[in-house]
Amino acid sequence: MQFDDDTVDVSGVQDRRGIGGPLAIGGGGVGIVGLLVYLLVSVLGGGSVDPGQLVPGGSPVQGGGGGSTSDLQTRCNAAGAIERYDDCYLVKVYNEINEVWTDEFARRGADYRRPGLTFFTQAVDTGCGQASSQVGPFYCPPDERIYLDIGFLDQLQQQFGAEGRYAQAYVVAHEAGHHLQTLLGTEGKVRALQQSRPDQQNALSVSLELQADCYAGVWSRLADERGNVTITDAELDQALDAAAAVGDDRIQARTQGRVDPESFTHGTAAQRKSWFQKGHTTGDLGACNTFRG
Repeated sequence: MQFDDDTVDVSGVQDRRGIGGPLAIGGGGVGIVGLLVYLLVSVLGGGSVDPGQLVPGGSPVQGGGGGSTSDLQTRCNAAGAIERYDDCYLVKVYNEINEVWTDEFARRGADYRRPGLTFFTQAVDTGCGQASSQVGPFYCPPDERIYLDIGFLDQLQQQFGAEGRYAQAYVVAHEAGHHLQTLLGTEGKVRALQQSRPDQQNALSVSLELQADCYAGVWSRLADERGNVTITDAELDQALDAAAAVGDDRIQARTQGRVDPESFTHGTAAQRKSWFQKGHTTGDLGACNTFRG
């Protein structure tokens, strides 16, 4: 993937790697795969968990603070850094995501508020409570931040087949899709419905995740059309393969040897791939109504 420039802006980024707390399962945010992984661990261990909430803990992060980003700023703006370092690449993708959505919201007569981005290792305190790397990349609505453990992201690629640099871009774009749901009020409405209709918790979670996939596809199309990035067909296939790789059925089959549709929280491989493709094909947020019906 080629960017329109090599400038990496680390404003809004926290680097908390190496300063996280003890490893603990928790969170409460919305993750591309982490909630499912946590559910599988819980189910295989004989327990159960409300799929709309993870176990809260720790103290919330209030926006700024955290680790210093001065080293990140210097390193990521050196020649060749974006291609060389995963964290620099991810920050650059985050920059382009914010640029595209700022422009798109303005075109629609609305203001866009950027999410934060936090890198961490093992565990981190968030506005949703304490989360471990086991929950995978996730977005926390209360503090409006995307949380990434790059080591887990590497593991996700190696074990679940979500390979390639554009697959990484898909992950960040998906979590930013959850941020759009917060800005547009969708996330709050869905959480309220999950409370009032517990029998629909999983189905509503699936719709929320598929919409974030669709929003990621819309970003992919708009970013390419408007010149923020240039992607090849092969790179688009990486994103589509990544979306399919984190389908509930694929992960359940790989981790527990069976598929249980009643426990799905993110959607099947085919659904995730299809909704990302729909977003990319249309380039229209309005095409992403995964709740219809």
